[in-house]
Amino acid sequence: MTIDRTYRLVPGTTIFDAEQSARGYHLNQFCMSLMTAENRAAYLADERAYLDAWPLREEQKRALLDRDLNAAMHEGGNIYFLAKWGATLGFSFQRMAGSMTGMTEQEYRDMMVAGGRSAAAPGNRIDHAVLEAAHADQAPPAEHAGVSAAVFTSHVPAIGAALDHGKTEEPYWRPVFAGYEHSRRWVAAHTPDVVILVYNDHASAFDQSLVPTFVLGTGAAYPVADEGYGPRPVPGVEGDPEFAAHLAHCLIREDFDLTLANEMPVDHGLTVPLSLLFGEVERWPCKVIPLHVNVVQYPVPSGARCFELGRALRRAIESYPRPLDVQVWGTGGMSHQLQGPRAGLINREWDGAFLDRLVTDPAGLARVPHLEYVEEAGSEGIELVMWLIARGALSDVDDDGSVDVEHRFYHVPASNTAVGHLILNNNHNRRPAEEN
Repeated sequence: MTIDRTYRLVPGTTIFDAEQSARGYHLNQFCMSLMTAENRAAYLADERAYLDAWPLREEQKRALLDRDLNAAMHEGGNIYFLAKWGATLGFSFQRMAGSMTGMTEQEYRDMMVAGGRSAAAPGNRIDHAVLEAAHADQAPPAEHAGVSAAVFTSHVPAIGAALDHGKTEEPYWRPVFAGYEHSRRWVAAHTPDVVILVYNDHASAFDQSLVPTFVLGTGAAYPVADEGYGPRPVPGVEGDPEFAAHLAHCLIREDFDLTLANEMPVDHGLTVPLSLLFGEVERWPCKVIPLHVNVVQYPVPSGARCFELGRALRRAIESYPRPLDVQVWGTGGMSHQLQGPRAGLINREWDGAFLDRLVTDPAGLARVPHLEYVEEAGSEGIELVMWLIARGALSDVDDDGSVDVEHRFYHVPASNTAVGHLILNNNHNRRPAEEN
């Protein structure tokens, strides 16, 4: 799938897309700072000093100091954010719009009174020759990213605490960590360029003021969240904004309504899997793109929707024109319930069947209803729908390859939870280029 950015060819128009957002992130956040009277006063008192306090490029600062909105737009500014800057300076919106067209405020107002700028006027539409040239070459990229494996694991917070406090060799914890010894050797030999890590936030980045269903991390870095005991003593996460922007574009074009996060802390749901596989490190050995799924407040996405998101994710990955080695990790579960009279529920038989079907019948497993998860695997067992995103990203689900089991592990208990772990290698039967 080639990304269609034909919108960039419309004359006199700047579309605010993911690349523009990344380019203008701090510029637009500066504009947001002007939403308080105190900050507006500080800015007007010394514009240059206020701008210098922000990590802006000199071109961005100069655009604002010169009142050059076209230059600010070129530098990633979005008109709705820049409007707050203009309001701080006392500019009407018509004055701002007029300045971008070479008109005075009165000339622009008169044009609008006369009916506005005609879309049919010369220079306001894409030239047909330019449009045809843009769509002429639809050949697939010679090199592209691919999914080499999927990793599935529980993300129990107590596992992180045991790691952080040196308890891994204690009799209670030793069986848990023994189950990951093979995985650490495997990932050391197969460290990917990027991990897309599917997890759920546990009221760390998202509280009741905002409950997004799917959140894709598009930022450059993510700090470790303080979950009430202080942040875990592990490295922050380095993202991949360019690759994440590509994924966002592809997935939203396939009608997955993602929330895009340029900033957010990441909690144990993301850091514990990294620790289990990579061990104690000063820096994670690959980039990580967080993919949060709401499984805390109903309605939560169905297993079928998660499975289809995984399939779309694979298509998005394989359309990225760089030879990245990508792994998709699904985390959470297995059976557990953390609240009510059924707290402590564990269902070994159901967990085992889930692991079996995840390997051999993922499409059928995706049809399991929410009620079965809650009744059989406990209220928090619903986290297992996230594993279906990682499973959907493997090639065998579209009859274009096969998978083999690298490692499988199950143990009860780890604090309140049954621990499950699985690694599936993706054996992609590559088709000739003309068939891709």
